Amino acid sequence: MTTVSIRLPEQLLKELDKVAKRLKLPRTEYIRQAIEAMNKEVVHKDRYNRLVKLSHRVRKESMAINAEFDEIENEPSS
Repeated sequence: MTTVSIRLPEQLLKELDKVAKRLKLPRTEYIRQAIEAMNKEVVHKDRYNRLVKLSHRVRKESMAINAEFDEIENEPSS
């Protein structure tokens, strides 16, 4: 495992230690879990944003197809 050194504002470190103690976790484990949670959140947001972008891309085509179906449904029967 690699060692990483970081500088944190004193207040953030105090909050970190307070929460880690409440969760009965060592400081390093708490930081590790926080980083993992943030990484998962970023991946989730990226996936969501890609889906939204793709959805918008196909929306126009879907609307055109729906309009064609509406025309067919509204035609008088032969």
